[in-house]
Amino acid sequence: MTKSFAILKGTCLAILLAGTAPVWAQDSHAVTFVQPVEPQGLDPTVSSPVAAGQVTWQNVFEGLVAIGRDGRVVPQLATDWTISEDGLTYSFHLRDDVTFQNGVPFDATTAKFTLERILGENSTNGQKANYTAISGIEAVDATTLVLKLSRRDADLLYWLGYPAAVMVEPGSADSNGTTPVGTGPFKVDEWRKGDRVLMSAWDGYWGEAPALETVTARFINDPQAQAAALQAGQVDIVGNLNAPELFAQFTDDPDFHAVAGAGEMEIVAGMNNAKPPFDDLRVRQALMMAVDRPSLVAAVSSGHGTEIGSHFSPANPFYEDLTGEFPYDPQRAKALLAEAGYPDGFSFEFKVPTRPYAQRSAEILQAFFSQIGVNANIQSSDFPATWIQDVFKDTNYDMTIVGHAEPLDIGIYARDNYYFNYDNAEFRQQMDQIAAATDETERETGYRKAQEILAHDLPALFLFSYPKLGVWKAGLDGVWENGPVPANDMTDVHWVD
Repeated sequence: MTKSFAILKGTCLAILLAGTAPVWAQDSHAVTFVQPVEPQGLDPTVSSPVAAGQVTWQNVFEGLVAIGRDGRVVPQLATDWTISEDGLTYSFHLRDDVTFQNGVPFDATTAKFTLERILGENSTNGQKANYTAISGIEAVDATTLVLKLSRRDADLLYWLGYPAAVMVEPGSADSNGTTPVGTGPFKVDEWRKGDRVLMSAWDGYWGEAPALETVTARFINDPQAQAAALQAGQVDIVGNLNAPELFAQFTDDPDFHAVAGAGEMEIVAGMNNAKPPFDDLRVRQALMMAVDRPSLVAAVSSGHGTEIGSHFSPANPFYEDLTGEFPYDPQRAKALLAEAGYPDGFSFEFKVPTRPYAQRSAEILQAFFSQIGVNANIQSSDFPATWIQDVFKDTNYDMTIVGHAEPLDIGIYARDNYYFNYDNAEFRQQMDQIAAATDETERETGYRKAQEILAHDLPALFLFSYPKLGVWKAGLDGVWENGPVPANDMTDVHWVD
């Protein structure tokens, strides 16, 4: 067989005869990654769209702190911080060698502006609620920022590392959506609407220079097209191939590195806890033991994903495997139903959003439930409009199924009028204790206890954490395997000789 190649800088156009493997001439200083959704704007602090952060978080914009690839908080524009004994004063020491990409210095006044903008009356920041414990912000001097809190909030540092809290330069704040200016290692050169964002290394970066000289975010929504672009050498990285059935073709291909990592989306079958028979703990536990979670994962996501026993993702460092609390046991499930007064089972309406993973999961759950005499009548609910109104807002349902994608969102079970209609004083108290934690160890202990409460009480059937199916070219290193934050952080990515 013969191969003929025409090579341009950064691109290899290969004429391959049948049966040959793809070969690329790779620019060792350039990378193109797939971004499935084109954001409306590139500033993650405005409306806080996930897609904006997936393009610019860490690449262009940075925060006082950051969330590392292991899900833990790490210093960034703040080198260190202290928390008062009462947990109500946070004092940050800022770097003194940082400038924005337009030459304006970063200092405590800038950080104060950023946080006040998030909390302002006209703020459109979608994560604003996570910062409302902040009651006062003081720029003591250029490198000292002090936050006063109205209540303890042990998660505040985590949320300060989230894309919604990146630092912005006041003079460019209004135009960051189209021409972002950050403190990160890459600057945006061009946004070709409907196609891609072009970025290049910024020579004024305060930290270690990235190995890459250029980074491109290509907008490709269809998983089939993403896979084809990988195989054709048009892109280098798909951080999350949202089609498990396509993932297998890359796992044994030496030209690619394919990793089924942990994502942040928990797939749960929520129940209306205020409505019989789901107000009976024994019924909820019986339904959980009717589900063979490994078989469910195999059928829904081609075996990729992690079974969960509570509302926590294995992408989080505080994750605890609680699937053994109520393992698959149809006979025990039947006995529990009989104890609860349903020896012959019962029927219910299963309102399922029109999402592929939800539809597949519901059909499999329907089969599992039938084995213990429970009849689930599946009703498709148009997502998002109909499902959000009918299930999420009006709680007009018996059972539903949906993926919760927000990191660290276990606190939803303590919210008033949330769609589970779940009211557990012990769990609410536990969330209050987490907020009042004075150190990381206490915070971790609190989150583990919260998981254990839910694993026993089962306000929802905890099914599995949806995988982060990453595929990238062999020879690339530094790509995030897990997804504690929805992101495409290219700052450590490099080609290996």
